[in-house]
Amino acid sequence: MVVVLGMPIPLRVLIVSDREDDALQLIDALRQSDYIPSWERVTTAAALRESLAHRWDLILATDASARLGTLAALEILHETGADVPLVAISGEAPEESVLEVLKAGAADYITREHLSRLGVTVSREMSQAEGRRERSRLEQQFRQAQKMEAVGRLAGGVAHDFNNLLTVITGYAELLLAGSGLEPAQRTALDEIQRAAERGGALTHQLLAFSRGHPFTPRMVQLNALIVQMEKMLSRLIGEDVELITVAAAEPSTVRTDPGQLEQVVMNLVVNARDAMPGGGKLIVETANAEVAQNYAGPNVDLKPGSYVVLSISDTGMGMDPETITHLFEPFFTTKAPGKGTGLGLATAYGIVKQSGGAISVYSEPGRGTTVKIYLPSAVAKAAVDAAERKPAAALRGSETILVLEDEARVRKLICEVLTGRGYRVLEAVRGDEAIRIVTEHHGRIHLLLADVVLPEMSGPQVLEQIRARYPHVKVLFMSGYTDEAMAHHGILDSGAPFLQKPFLPEALARKVREVLAAQASAG
Repeated sequence: MVVVLGMPIPLRVLIVSDREDDALQLIDALRQSDYIPSWERVTTAAALRESLAHRWDLILATDASARLGTLAALEILHETGADVPLVAISGEAPEESVLEVLKAGAADYITREHLSRLGVTVSREMSQAEGRRERSRLEQQFRQAQKMEAVGRLAGGVAHDFNNLLTVITGYAELLLAGSGLEPAQRTALDEIQRAAERGGALTHQLLAFSRGHPFTPRMVQLNALIVQMEKMLSRLIGEDVELITVAAAEPSTVRTDPGQLEQVVMNLVVNARDAMPGGGKLIVETANAEVAQNYAGPNVDLKPGSYVVLSISDTGMGMDPETITHLFEPFFTTKAPGKGTGLGLATAYGIVKQSGGAISVYSEPGRGTTVKIYLPSAVAKAAVDAAERKPAAALRGSETILVLEDEARVRKLICEVLTGRGYRVLEAVRGDEAIRIVTEHHGRIHLLLADVVLPEMSGPQVLEQIRARYPHVKVLFMSGYTDEAMAHHGILDSGAPFLQKPFLPEALARKVREVLAAQASAG
């Protein structure tokens, strides 16, 4: 606590005493020490417990309280866990009585003849209480960080297994859809299976975005389409007492971002807006185009000149004061009651928007609602897609030999079926030592190692290292359902090696394999 000399200091004081004149004497002593006390007097244990529901800076317990002694008041403080310094005020007392009160937890003991010491004692105790609160806040943040780290690890493991399952579901659904002779009802059912699996993948992405473990995979996103897809989910999220209004730009530009993570941003902001309207209200989601000039100086936002797509989320809720707005994007800062929020939602949103090259601004006034604007750089969609994507399915074929190293049997089976069906010669391995043995015993060239990154006993990169010690020209394509944290641990992100994120569709697998092998041919 910083004290400016000569400046009156507000102080909230709770006085335990039966006598009004006794309390007034203590208040007068505080005023003489440059404090401006607001105070309340209690005389019973029940009244003290009730008053402790409010915030107090200091408790003064006097010996002029027959119904509630100082020791009893200290016992109530311990029971309730209230972190408020209590100073005992008394006449001359035996030394053993003073020691008993101090041992029971009193911050200090002052006799009535020495009330001039009260100001110094209060200043010291206020400073120490502030230090305790700061330590408690830091410890709470540390525990929260540990909890989120554990959640992140769990999410990464769950995502790996779940993404393997989704790879199988979406893969076989696409293979069946590519076939002939399907009845319309069967095709519809397969479409629904594929859409549900894709939604499951999006949910995994959102979970990993929240735990900061999902790799940022940007692609072209049309904001109007994204909001339309989310509309039903947002309506269920906000409840019936909040009216959802969407206002779409007539000709919205495309942005380049990770759609799953952008959905997470929208959900975080919508949940905050809903919580700011406990009695109901209106929630407006709007898209617009904007041009930022060289001399633009918008509030709370730092933007380079250029074209932007603006996503605005406005509510008619309670609003915020300027001081609250300055802390909104700090990790662990929350305006919600304890246990009602982690304080990570907006910090996560801020990081995702920054990764997309954008910015967030907040406009709010107490009692007049809040508007959050997300600025994302517009990306003019190419008239033609990349050369690899232009290739028809017939071009995504080959005759090279590929060694598939995957420990999940169903995923391995799917991959082998896809590659064999496109003309490749496929060898299979479940573990790293088996893959090395196959390479050593195989007569002929192995063109590509398609390997899962995280494997029992020996990782994909470790297998590649041993294979390349004998056959340096073997190309590699890594795949994984784990997060970028695991990829960084195995050196994948820094190595620049080709990588395929699970879940993937058969066509995406065929395209990536052809891309890696084509790079091999051009390099050779």
